[in-house]
Amino acid sequence: MAKYQAGKEYAVVLLGTTLVAAAFQLFLVPNQIAAGGISGLGVILFHLFGLPVGLTIFFLNLPLFILAARLFGSSFIARGLFGAIALSLMVELLVFLPAVTKDLLLASLYGGALMGVGVALVFRARGSTGGTVLAAQVLNKLFGFTMGQSLLSVDFLVIVLAGIVFSLELAMYALISLFVSSRVIDLVQEGISSSKAALIISSNTEIIADKILLDLNRGATILSGRGAYTGNSREMVLTVVSQSEVQRLKTIVQEVDQRAFVILGNAHEVLGEGFKVTKLRKADLSN
Repeated sequence: MAKYQAGKEYAVVLLGTTLVAAAFQLFLVPNQIAAGGISGLGVILFHLFGLPVGLTIFFLNLPLFILAARLFGSSFIARGLFGAIALSLMVELLVFLPAVTKDLLLASLYGGALMGVGVALVFRARGSTGGTVLAAQVLNKLFGFTMGQSLLSVDFLVIVLAGIVFSLELAMYALISLFVSSRVIDLVQEGISSSKAALIISSNTEIIADKILLDLNRGATILSGRGAYTGNSREMVLTVVSQSEVQRLKTIVQEVDQRAFVILGNAHEVLGEGFKVTKLRKADLSN
């Protein structure tokens, strides 16, 4: 079973790297859009010296993997090395693909979206394509930079270089592509947020929880807390509802306690009985 799962994950990594490679050849490379990272540097070197993008990605990744192996151990980079090699090979194998559009805006949008889907699939399979992510991990280990700071720094430097080599206009399109890909990665990994998590602080938590169970047919959890200013013990109700049920939840809270403090936030993924599997049945509430 473990071998089957590992094989499935490696297959997903291969699919993801194929989509990323297709994004390069169909949209990014022909339009000189270097959307950050080592892959973006590969696009720049291709247009400057004619170096194959796939080989550039591989050889720039190689010292990073050697350094990462010394810092984190060989087992840490196994999937990442597979992803990096797969990406390099697929970029070269798909070199025959023609440019879909010469419109820079469309190329940055479609290229960023397709690249985002591919990278998200790699991440979901617990893999990596090396490059920016691996560089960020190395910088974090060596110099204590946060992952966010490291990722931003590497991508920003490559896009600045693209602005110098190509033009400021192309650098802006690279930023657009990078933004789109990051949003698509979040969307694929977390899904479209159609649910809301609510935290309700009230002196009537039992009544509110009962109404959520019976009127909304949703589960609820009562949590204990303490006010930082007063030091008094308080109770809170935690629940998750669909977008369409938010107004009904607000009405329930207002009817019970007009002074209640309500916090609403997006719940990107909700699993378990009472939500994704099936709603709670009223017959279950008495158990």
